Amino acid sequence: MKTKEPIITNDLREKLKRTMQSEIEKLPATLEALEPKDRINILCKLMPFILPKVDSVHPTEGEPMHLNSW
Repeated sequence: MKTKEPIITNDLREKLKRTMQSEIEKLPATLEALEPKDRINILCKLMPFILPKVDSVHPTEGEPMHLNSW
């Protein structure tokens, strides 16, 4: 038996889109009203959506290998 997949109508998508846009517009005021530690916490959580993730790099990565000939 096949289960029905949830259907999201265009109307619901538009309502969610408007709600998100409204919240984004209020974000500066909302952040300003928070305690500094809470504001930093929220900004850290939002950061992956704004800035690309940086991978760690080993200090010798990409450097030519030196062989000691003793």
